[in-house]
Amino acid sequence: MSVSTSHDVFSAEWLALREGLDARSRSHRLTGLAMEWLNARAGPHGIVDLGSGSGSNLRFLASRLPGPQRWRLVDHDAQLLTHALRLGARLRDSAGVPVALETSCRGLSPVDRELLAGADLVVASALFDLMPRSWVASLVAACAAHGQALLLTLSVDGDWAFLDRQGARVEDGEDIAVRTLFQAHQYRDKGLGPALGGEAPAVLASTLAGAGFRVESAATPWHLVAGDATQRSLAEALVSGWHDAAIEQTPSQATRLGAWRDRRLAAILAGELGVTVGHRDLFAWPAPSVERT
Repeated sequence: MSVSTSHDVFSAEWLALREGLDARSRSHRLTGLAMEWLNARAGPHGIVDLGSGSGSNLRFLASRLPGPQRWRLVDHDAQLLTHALRLGARLRDSAGVPVALETSCRGLSPVDRELLAGADLVVASALFDLMPRSWVASLVAACAAHGQALLLTLSVDGDWAFLDRQGARVEDGEDIAVRTLFQAHQYRDKGLGPALGGEAPAVLASTLAGAGFRVESAATPWHLVAGDATQRSLAEALVSGWHDAAIEQTPSQATRLGAWRDRRLAAILAGELGVTVGHRDLFAWPAPSVERT
């Protein structure tokens, strides 16, 4: 969700644009570990989705996890939550039983009792690059105190590049310069403090391990293939987002950055370039001695 500073990046249209690629990129191994975690616990299983947006996490996970499931979707955007409820109304768990859904329209800070209440599993997708280190520490401490597991997916690691028709990385000096500006932009304060940006996967893993969690992670990069018309709109949105972030970092370079954007968009349109974006998934669960309170 962090390719742009515009609120449009959180729109239903953008979330729909990325949902299919998100699903193909996610780690099924880590989803399986979450399934095993819930299977070992008595149901019903409470699942809290932080920054749920339009509910893509719910739609991916519901049929892959055991039930009965009680989902609570947490987001500050009431319209996205309404959209999520509508799309999730007929979802079933892995045994074919309908899942129970509720929403909570609020911010993610503070990490209080209400935020995580009733959760066996806390999930979030494409969120942690936007959050500060202090918030992550609070979340991990709260989950540790209540014996809650976490499945945190598609956290960007700051890397991206273009791909040629054979799938090999292609970059020149301008690409490197724009990527460096974008990475610096990721650290800007999103309202709660300096954001983690591409450090998010490493900070999550170290913070969770330090709190006594067992942690497994997997690389889950996006690969948008050169010449694939079904992925072109997403590739173009990524390039435009990187360009916009770079301009916010160096407004004086608008002409140069505009030329870079136009050149790369033309190559994508011509089917000459694809895109890769680095992400990591993470599943963390407490030691057996930790009991839920």
